[in-house]
Amino acid sequence: MNASDVKATLSFSDGSPSMDLPIYKGSIGPDVIDIRKLYGQTGKFTYDPGFLSTASCQSAITYIDGDKGELLYRGYPIEQLATQCDFLDTCYLLLYGELPNEQQQRDFHKLVNNHTMVNEQMQFFLRGFRRDAHPMAVMTGLVGGLSAFYHDSTDINNPKHREIAAIRLIAKMPTLVAMAYKYSLGQPYIYPKNSLSYAGNFMRMMFATPCEEYEPNDVLVRAMDRIFILHADHEQNASTSTVRLCGSSGTNPFAAIAAGVACLWGPSHGGANEACLNMLEEIQQMGGVEKIGEFIKQVKDKTSSVKLMGFGHRVYKNYDPRAKLMRETCHEVLGALGLENDPLFKLAMALEKIALEDEYFVARKLYPNVDFYSGIVQRAIGIPVSLFTAIFALARTVGWIAQLNEMIADPEYKIGRPRQLFVGAERRDVPPLDKR
Repeated sequence: MNASDVKATLSFSDGSPSMDLPIYKGSIGPDVIDIRKLYGQTGKFTYDPGFLSTASCQSAITYIDGDKGELLYRGYPIEQLATQCDFLDTCYLLLYGELPNEQQQRDFHKLVNNHTMVNEQMQFFLRGFRRDAHPMAVMTGLVGGLSAFYHDSTDINNPKHREIAAIRLIAKMPTLVAMAYKYSLGQPYIYPKNSLSYAGNFMRMMFATPCEEYEPNDVLVRAMDRIFILHADHEQNASTSTVRLCGSSGTNPFAAIAAGVACLWGPSHGGANEACLNMLEEIQQMGGVEKIGEFIKQVKDKTSSVKLMGFGHRVYKNYDPRAKLMRETCHEVLGALGLENDPLFKLAMALEKIALEDEYFVARKLYPNVDFYSGIVQRAIGIPVSLFTAIFALARTVGWIAQLNEMIADPEYKIGRPRQLFVGAERRDVPPLDKR
């Protein structure tokens, strides 16, 4: 961290001594005020629900400027990575800090491909779940269960263990997601095929059957690869912070990533694209395009509980840069599959048009976000809505593991221990039973 020449001074109106707080500068983005000595010198904590104004770590992985609508992985704009690199190149970048050269690319792709199979006993683990269980419930169990099979890579303090765990997690997540899907259908599992690309292999495991070979469609494979890239990391969000906090205890990487999967399941986080498709289907059941005006009226009504899902973002106060890319992909996929006139897709495009032109949404900067378009793309490809969040977890795994490895390698890291403002009862004695 680079110390600033400027310091912050904290003063108190009750006459308590003031204190100087160091300020540190990042390479880009807001400066931070160092409050680590605050409690020791003043006996006071800061209060910041949701940690909206608190930097919990220093990181060199991902940078977001929500006002500009900018997203950088290791300094590279997401727009360039999504159009000039594939997902495994992006994984290499997030893990090691630089894009691979030709030899590094070949070696890394081969290394990941060689770890795509999972222990055969994982299928018996799957059988313990109901077939109608939500895929995220299944994935939370499967990912955590990996630590029971790979004892040689569970020491979080060993750099080689962390690296092999990272490769295993990146390689095996598509296999596990596809197995969870096949299990829900009652179909046989499809083993990975190392000659295919990462995204192509995933789609084959999802849609092939033993009785008929699956030929990946290049447009759909490219769309899936882009979904993976756009979701690979997103700075210190809820699930990433969960992985860091869980990992700070020294637990194994598989357990830490399973904690991230569990957090991502929430509808306010990874479940947003699932919620978006459910919203579209509800509008379709109401009457489709003709009922959009009525739906929008309910959204604007403050007394109504109706929400417009897939629009706006907590971080981006401008157009989500990922949404622009996903919008292009959305139209490519619909065109390739001849689905431009599908009722649900026509509904989505009509809703997009109204939201982009209606002053109510424009003034509030409620632009379509990446969840809106990625949900439409995945539905077109044939992925069920309930599996959307699991695919998000698949993509985000590399970001989680990169953030976890960065934290463990940071000499300043320590187990997370947030403080609280206690507002409960003061000390009191337990009364006898007859006087309660």
